Amino acid sequence: MFCYQCEQTAGCSGCTGKAGVCGKKEDTARLQDQLTGALIGLARSTDGNEWALKDSTAAIVVEGLFATLTNVNFDNEALQRLIDRVEEEKARLIPDCAVCASPCGKNNDYDMEKLWTADEDIRSLKSLILFGIRGMAAYAYHAAVLGYKDEEIHRFLYKALFAVGMDDWGMDELLPIVLEVGEVNLKCMAMLDKANTETFGNPEPTEVTLTVEKGPFIVISGHDLYDLKLLLEQTEGKGINIYTHGEMLPAHAYPELKKYRQLKGNFGTAWQNQQKEFADLPAPILFTTNCLMPPKASYADRVFTTEVVGYPEMRHIGEDKDFTPVIEKALELGGYGENREFHGINGGSKVMTGFARNTVLSVADTVVDAVKSGAIRHFFLVGGCDGSRPGRNYYTEFVRQTPPDTVILTLACGKYRFNDLDLGTIGGLPRVMDIGQCNDAYSAIQIALALADAFDCGVNDLPLSMILSWYEQKAVCILLTLLHLGIKDIRLGPTLPAFISPNVLNFLVEKFNIAPITTPEEDLKAILGE
Repeated sequence: MFCYQCEQTAGCSGCTGKAGVCGKKEDTARLQDQLTGALIGLARSTDGNEWALKDSTAAIVVEGLFATLTNVNFDNEALQRLIDRVEEEKARLIPDCAVCASPCGKNNDYDMEKLWTADEDIRSLKSLILFGIRGMAAYAYHAAVLGYKDEEIHRFLYKALFAVGMDDWGMDELLPIVLEVGEVNLKCMAMLDKANTETFGNPEPTEVTLTVEKGPFIVISGHDLYDLKLLLEQTEGKGINIYTHGEMLPAHAYPELKKYRQLKGNFGTAWQNQQKEFADLPAPILFTTNCLMPPKASYADRVFTTEVVGYPEMRHIGEDKDFTPVIEKALELGGYGENREFHGINGGSKVMTGFARNTVLSVADTVVDAVKSGAIRHFFLVGGCDGSRPGRNYYTEFVRQTPPDTVILTLACGKYRFNDLDLGTIGGLPRVMDIGQCNDAYSAIQIALALADAFDCGVNDLPLSMILSWYEQKAVCILLTLLHLGIKDIRLGPTLPAFISPNVLNFLVEKFNIAPITTPEEDLKAILGE
């Protein structure tokens, strides 16, 4: 196998051999490559065929790309079923291709070995495109679940897959598509933002406890808010409490979700700690998106998956969304005999969430006045993915060392490094404000654009610095969105992506001044000029 799409890839160069760092086995990696090659063949089949651009084709492409994200699907049988669906869809679009007397080769599936062994700069650009659209597909999938779709986004997914399969394309053809990934992802995040807020309401600042009450409960992990809503509906009146985990934390801020009294709090910290935190959990865990690690034997009997998530021999909740098996397991296990108080990694017993753009922009005048008066000197966006590689304590120490006249905006699971810190307030607002999930980078962008408009300047002229952590492919598409918007001076860590070649990195440094993190002390000094 060869895989280098996540930050923790072996040796910062690539996972090879029998298994990856994420726990993905060699045969699973091979099937994911086969699925990607089949998706490229399907994209080729849609080229120039307006009649082929139907929801059924787009749904398969979106689901197929999503299934290849890190920590989503480890189930070989499920991956093979997806491959079969892709091939069936291609046969539907071009029914006579297989028996053509003069095969053109244009609709063939792509051999991913050609990508992994390509010239390093071409491989780098194609990897940015491929990994970026994998992240974008996850957002498109969540929006589609709520009934929101965009044909323009689907067309671009075909275009991007087609580009990955073009062996005679060079940097001139590929680089514009890399930046277009960022442009289209902005539209995709806007669509998902609209889907979430129109379905569940605008997020509100909400304090979330880390205490688990006695009695039966269910932990739900991932990003899919609709799965949480269905679970809340099905557990109403059953004496079962619901606790979020990982990226599901921001769900507590949505009015249409927080109205359910059994939505009690948040359990655990970031995704990479689950194998330890779930070991003795007297409750089932439902995984809805890409947060799954190979379950340990100590809790494997309590793991349930749904949507695209899959793991061999784990119980999967299908399209009927009947969570009865999860509910029955919760009642069987019974939960804790008395209330259990848990803490964040810094000792805090509660966290805040819900500071999306609607909340922050509602007090924009106060924020602007605070900046003009000197009460707020600088904004930091410290967010992104968390992970287990050494060096991620940088983000905890960076936030801890920020001066009291600065504000920290955060999003995604990277916030678990510091979201339980009490750093006080400025003008009645907490200094640490959780905007939401990774896709809520859209909210952060809108906040930045509104502030730039208020100060009549560009985003790069604001007293705003972006300190980002990355792990998987959704972080890649968000980074490309920031670059599409022309945002410069981004600091990225804990390591730079293995799939970015020296020449491509030099381009990013020269054009956008992107740089790796160093130490909290040195980076704060450089940013604040102290």
